[in-house]
Amino acid sequence: MRASPSSTLTIRRCLPQDLERISAIERASFSDPWTFETFSATLALRHLRFLVAEEGGAGGVAPTLVGYVVALVMVDEGEVADLAVAPSARRRGIARSLLERIMAEVMEAGVRALYLEVRESNAAARALYQALGFEPVGRRRGYYQHPTEDALLLRRDLAPRA
Repeated sequence: MRASPSSTLTIRRCLPQDLERISAIERASFSDPWTFETFSATLALRHLRFLVAEEGGAGGVAPTLVGYVVALVMVDEGEVADLAVAPSARRRGIARSLLERIMAEVMEAGVRALYLEVRESNAAARALYQALGFEPVGRRRGYYQHPTEDALLLRRDLAPRA
């Protein structure tokens, strides 16, 4: 399901004033969430890309931050370190939009392969990643806590290797 035609989705760089809302989405999304301080520290790192998605903002109404993605860039490889969408905004294509935008940005920065970890039991996320061309390349046993669960390591080639 996609955002309705009347809904406006904007993706932009994260700003310090976004962190309270991001932290709230993180806590609602993960059993072992990143802290506000972790998010704050990421804003200062040059090798990170931190984007947010907002909906609305038309007719004088302030837009609502509904999702975010954090990606690390390490020369020609990258990693999606965190991605979440507010529970009330899920299943509308927001995560897909965030991933497509971050893939374009890191590819422009020279990244040729993008990695991410996903809980083995997270069927919705795995389906999205598969639809975007991510393929399993490994497993990290006991990677996640609360509850303990394996992570599947996925990879997406962004450009042909030279």
